[in-house]
Amino acid sequence: MSLPEVLAAIRQAEAASGREPGSARLVAVTKGQDFLSIERSVLKYGAFPLGEGRAQELRDKAAARPDLEWHFLGPLQRNKVKYLRPVTLVHSLEEIWQAEAIAQAAQSWGRAPDVLIQVHNGEVQKHGVDPEKLPGFYSSVRETGLTVRGLMVMAPEADEAQVRRVFEDTARRAHDLGLSELSMGMSGDYPLAVQAGSTLVRVGRSLFT
Repeated sequence: MSLPEVLAAIRQAEAASGREPGSARLVAVTKGQDFLSIERSVLKYGAFPLGEGRAQELRDKAAARPDLEWHFLGPLQRNKVKYLRPVTLVHSLEEIWQAEAIAQAAQSWGRAPDVLIQVHNGEVQKHGVDPEKLPGFYSSVRETGLTVRGLMVMAPEADEAQVRRVFEDTARRAHDLGLSELSMGMSGDYPLAVQAGSTLVRVGRSLFT
């Protein structure tokens, strides 16, 4: 699909759930793509946030294009925190030490990225915070001084009904915490995520095929 087709599908999902057009933003996942592909498939249509899942790849691309909005999506390792300086939003916070490391590094950067807390989706091999522990974890992250904008979840490998339940449960938990940002939905399930309230849709594969 082209980016305009993905945007059209997002707008259609917004309309189907009675949401305002544009209330769900597209984050173009550019992991593994060179700038020629990114320009041809994404940037020629506008200035969309770009999401990277590998810290060193993020570092190199952001250095080449500091004018763009960069998001970090992948698991965060201690020795890779230093590469997050150009990032606007970290989607994948799941450990307190990550928040502490980002806050400490940000003292020398002069600014800190905002963060989303990744919620565990119930699959053993997946990352994230146990949903029942979210309130305490959220409070601990705020104590580091970071701004928590919302929650992120990965859809489980399950049928549509279960995927929808995970999205809706995450949206409810964000609401209960007073958080407005929801990073939910990827190439295979973003219409469901938008219908459940997602405000940030992470799409990569569909844009570059």
